[in-house]
Amino acid sequence: MAWIYLITAGIFDVLLVTFMKLSEGYKKVLPPILAFVSGGASFYLLSLALISIPISTGYSVWTGIRSAGAVITRMVFLSESRDLKRIFFISCIDISVIGLKAFS
Repeated sequence: MAWIYLITAGIFDVLLVTFMKLSEGYKKVLPPILAFVSGGASFYLLSLALISIPISTGYSVWTGIRSAGAVITRMVFLSESRDLKRIFFISCIDISVIGLKAFS
């Protein structure tokens, strides 16, 4: 169950940074509220996951999901560059997260 908490926390963290981007400098009302709720959910689920998962592994996976997820989200929904180098390095993050899961 801890890994489900951790992955869900990472997804909420991707939502957090996406809503921060969509808030346009906090000029809009709804995206900052959704960012706050997503951030709270992310940290709460992370804290539940870290009860069973070592903090070094948990934080690394959570950060990896955030980093890769934010870039992929921006590439898909916000028309950011889909440069082959970016895709390669995102893949490196994903492979690292899978490796941490497989060996912990």
